[in-house]
Amino acid sequence: GFSDGAVYAIAQTPDGYLWLGTSSGVVRYDGVRLTPLPLRPGHKLPNAASAAILPARDGSLWIGTLDGLVSWKDGELTHYPVFAGRTVITLVQQRDGTVWAGSFGGPTGKLCAFRGEQTTCYGDDGQLGGSVASVYEDDDGNLWVASGTGLWRWAPGAPRRYLDTAIQT
Repeated sequence: GFSDGAVYAIAQTPDGYLWLGTSSGVVRYDGVRLTPLPLRPGHKLPNAASAAILPARDGSLWIGTLDGLVSWKDGELTHYPVFAGRTVITLVQQRDGTVWAGSFGGPTGKLCAFRGEQTTCYGDDGQLGGSVASVYEDDDGNLWVASGTGLWRWAPGAPRRYLDTAIQT
């Protein structure tokens, strides 16, 4: 086999490498072989199974796992406790550099924005339902969020729900 386990996420970094989030860890594919994410001794992902990968413009690699969120840059692994014990399944970086992450696995879905050292989270009030399944920035700079309560335009401006979970025709 190509990979030791199911592949849940694929992303390409500017250097051309493919990064795969698998059920057994994160690996880099150079077109010939797979190489595990080179973690320093004593460092580990919150869970080997990785459901989302985002190569950020600052050179960091954001990794959403079944038990939390980390970023990896220059050999250093940074953990984000706000997602401890949650499955992070979606990551996107906006034009302004903000990294957004969405999850499920707690009493409510959670959506967090990471701007430098500042983190802002939403969803603890239940407005997003049980999950944040997808986040997308369109060509006009609108941030769209698919959650357990429907489709939201999150930015710019105040969040606005467009559709509830029932499909409307």
